Amino acid sequence: MSRTSGTRRVATPLPLGSLTQPGARQRATCRACGSDRVTEIAMQLTDGTPVDFVSCHHCESRSWTQQGHELAFDRVLAKTRKIA
Repeated sequence: MSRTSGTRRVATPLPLGSLTQPGARQRATCRACGSDRVTEIAMQLTDGTPVDFVSCHHCESRSWTQQGHELAFDRVLAKTRKIA
């Protein structure tokens, strides 16, 4: 999210969650096994694509989603390649 301050756009900070406090976690679940023991991180890939990364502590599955759509691992790799 962002807001405009005069002529400059200012990013609105997102609330930080906690990996150790269950009440602070969002209710994300693993797409592979359904466990709620996941770490979810919003990140930006090298090409500028914003994605959500989810890693499951139960089955060790990892996934990347862009606007709710899962990205294939080879697509994630392609988007993170350094352009020389």
